[in-house]
Formats: sequence, C-alpha cells, structure tokens
Amino acid sequence: MDDIHFEHTISVGQVVNIRAKVNRAFNTSMEVGVQVSCEDLFTDRHWRVCHAYATFVTQRTNTGEKVTLKPVLPQTQREQVEYSVAAERRRVRMVHDDIIRDLLSHGSVQQVETAVDNAVAAEKTKVESVELVLPPHANHQVNTFGGQIMAWMVNVATIAASRLCQAHPTLRTIDMFTFRGPSQVGDRLLLRAIVNNAFKNSIEVGVRAEAYQEEGPNRHINSAFMIFEVLDDHRKPCTLPRIRPEPLEGERRFQEAVARKKIRLDRKYIISRTQGEVPLSVPWDPRNQVYLSYNNVSALKMLAARNNWRLSSEKDKVRLYTLELKSMLSFKVESEVDVPAHRAFCLLAEMSNRPNWDPHYRKCELIHRVDDDDFLYRVVTPSVRHGAVGSQTSAGQGEGILQDFILLASKRRPCSSGDPYVIALRSVSLPTHPPTEGYNRGEVLCAGFTILETKNNMSLISYYNQASPEVLPYISTDIAGLSSSFYHNFCSCSQYLTQNRLQLTAEEQTGQYQSTNMDTPTCDSLSVGLSGTQL
Repeated sequence: MDDIHFEHTISVGQVVNIRAKVNRAFNTSMEVGVQVSCEDLFTDRHWRVCHAYATFVTQRTNTGEKVTLKPVLPQTQREQVEYSVAAERRRVRMVHDDIIRDLLSHGSVQQVETAVDNAVAAEKTKVESVELVLPPHANHQVNTFGGQIMAWMVNVATIAASRLCQAHPTLRTIDMFTFRGPSQVGDRLLLRAIVNNAFKNSIEVGVRAEAYQEEGPNRHINSAFMIFEVLDDHRKPCTLPRIRPEPLEGERRFQEAVARKKIRLDRKYIISRTQGEVPLSVPWDPRNQVYLSYNNVSALKMLAARNNWRLSSEKDKVRLYTLELKSMLSFKVESEVDVPAHRAFCLLAEMSNRPNWDPHYRKCELIHRVDDDDFLYRVVTPSVRHGAVGSQTSAGQGEGILQDFILLASKRRPCSSGDPYVIALRSVSLPTHPPTEGYNRGEVLCAGFTILETKNNMSLISYYNQASPEVLPYISTDIAGLSSSFYHNFCSCSQYLTQNRLQLTAEEQTGQYQSTNMDTPTCDSLSVGLSGTQL
C-alpha cells in the first residue's frame, strides 16, 4: 500500500463513498487506485478524504505455477494517464527501502538528543494488544482482510500517540508499507506500538503486527508508520512534547523516523507542485532524486495522454499540435520515421550527437550521471530576446546573448508491449551551477520525446513542450502557420535518424554496438526555433 494522506476527517452520520479501479496489470501484480470521499446529507457538502494506491500480487496455483494477469486496456483519458504513470509509481515502491538506508548511511539525519528538558520516555508510550481473527474478519480465502489489520494497527497507534500528547490525536498519514505475509481465521494477532519520534507538530508511531497459533513461532506479517497531529479549537496543529528514545533500538527508530519525514517532505514538495508555482526548477539533491525522476517522467506521460490536442499546422506528414490549459500552452510535434523504435530511442538519447541535426543547439555539458536512467546536463542555446524565433536572422542577432539550462534527463524503456520509449526533461537547480554572467538562465517545466513502435518496423516520434507565458509570442508564428521552422527541424532530426539507422545496424553486426547500455540520454527540445526558452 502506498502512502495514505488523510486530507479531512469523517464524522458520525456522514456518508462515505469509496471507488476502486485497477489502473494497470503487470505480469503477476496489479495496481488498484482507491478514492475515498465524504458527503454530509444535511448540508449537501462533498469533500475528498484520501486517495491511495494498493498493489495486489497473484498467488501460485495448487501445482506451483505462476498466474499471469491479462492486460488492462485504458479507455478514457484519465484511465490512460493512470495506466501510464503506474509504471513510475512501481519504480518508486521498489526503491523505497533503499532510499531510507541511503539517508541513514550518509549521516544526514537528526542526531538523538538525550538531554532535552521535559522529554517523555518512549517506553511510556508502549502499547500491546492481542486480537483473535474470526470469520467476519476474513475474506473468501480465509485470509484476514488487510483493512481489518490496518484498523487494529491504527487503534494501538492512536493509544500510543495519546500517551505522549495526553490528548486526542488525529491520524494524518500512513507511510508506504507492505503486507509481508497473510494471517488466517484462528490466528492471534499480536500488535505492538511505540512512538518513534515527536516533531514540533506531528508524531510518528511505529506499529508491528505478528500472527501466531497456539503452537509455533510468531510470524511478522506487517509493520507500519503512522503520523498523528493534535488540533486545537481552531483546527491548527498544537506544539507537541519531545520524546526520549530507548537506547540502541529506540535510537535507530528515532533516526529512521527523521529519514521518513525527509522523504515525505520531498514527495510533497516535488510531486505535488502545480504548474503555476514559481520557480519551475526544484533543488537537486541525491536524496530526492527518485521523486524528481518520478515527477519528470510522469509529467511527460500525463501531458502525452491528454486527448484534446488541436492540430495547428501540418506539412508533409509532420504535424504541430497545441494544447491550452489556463495560462499554459503546450505543443507537440509528431511524425513517423522509418527507423525502429529502439534505434530512435538510442540515437535521441545520445546527447553528443545533438548538434548533428539541431542547428540551434550550441553546447551540452554532462554534469553528473545519476544512474543508468537519469542524468544532469547544462545546456546552452541562443536566447530569444533578440529577433523573432524561427526567422533566418534570429541566430545572428542573438550571437553573444546565450541562454543556459540545468536539466534532469530521465529515460525509460517500455514496461510492456504497447508502451512508448520516454525521454523526459525538466529544470532543476544546482548549488554548484548557479546562474552566471553572460547567460540568461532558462527553465523547462516539462518537455521530451515519446517513441512508439508502429507497423513495418517504423516508429512514431512525438516531441512535447510546455511553454511558459513569456515565450508564447515567439512560437505564435509556427502555430499560426506563418512559419514552418518546426518542419525543417523535425526533417533534420528524421534525416539524422535514418542515416544512422544503417550505420547502427552494421555496428551491431560487428558486435561494436550495444543498444541496451547507452549511458547518455537526450536533452530536451526539438528546437529552440519552436520555443526560445525551451529545449
């Protein structure tokens, strides 16, 4: 179960509405999205309570064979968005524990303070309870409902939090957690809770659930971390007392709680940012790289999944689309090329060859290779402050006045058949690379390529870019049909891909080329001619 953040509470007499739908099925697992809302029958008021994602895994057959799930086919735009982004959420789940270990190993968490005045001893918050699993608590497979286990865990966690704050706490968040194993009817569930850490306005309570029979050892079936707040009469969080952890094991839980809080803040700041927030760039930090990468790829996937793109111009099967959303104008350039999708992906992901086909491309400097899929670049392009972008004189007039970008480039191969290759870009800020004199620092909110395999070993290449209001005048000539710079740049890109298609095939035959080990992804931008401040 992914993180659950409770936005509002539910009172007695109010109606709860729950909607669930399978977002995507992988080989042996599926993601289910759950939305919980509430309504007041007397005031006709509706509000959202929480939105969560649960992962279900298939069980093997009686003969031990794996059960392969049928694919889910999205029908609506919203379903397509959830389907596409589900793969990114899956990546985040798989590295969640590694992120916490990395934070702790680098010593970047709060140290335990043992001499805090009026600190409450953690052992005073301990709670232990035993529950018997009865038939009403189990499903048709005689396994205990996951929701029932969560409810019991919330009960003991609430008592533990109450012993610290001596008030009635409100549950705000349940951290991502995994059901490690099932429990059945007749099991006894031993539930233990203790306050791990107390921050200024919140409390983290750790809960451990073990199942056992009359004979046999205890089985660890789940652990969870729950965040509570105490609200005053004005519904504002109260200041809470500090906690004094137990030696060794308690200190470990204390520090891990700080790491989890850091992760929650990163997710809230990065993933939930809206397009209207300024600046567009978010600080790069190795500890938040997973969520920056998630946001980078998911933003491009959500932009590509929209179904209200409007065709603005077309020339020789190269199409320019636009999409207007409030103050944001997005554009898409799309065409089919006679190059296999994986070849096009590797060629566009090779940054060093960009000047071969993009006349507006000046310089690209690899700052840092994060991992096999994510890279940081500094890119230099002509500025749009001189001349009309797309005109033949714009490059000359802009000499000496350049624009640079610090970009996170994230590339993804298809997760399953029918998925596109993705090369996503967004701006980040680096303390080691501040804005410099002589360059205008530009920002990219969302841009990149999707490459989809089509019939006859061809590929459909789409370039996307979200343009900020400052650059709308510079791309209006292309959108209005007064210029065709988008066409010439895409033709140059297509020619580059086609020419290198045969060369790559020859290299592969001699064993000199391995498409699965590309180290450098693409930078953004089909062309500065389309948007001077976007790559």
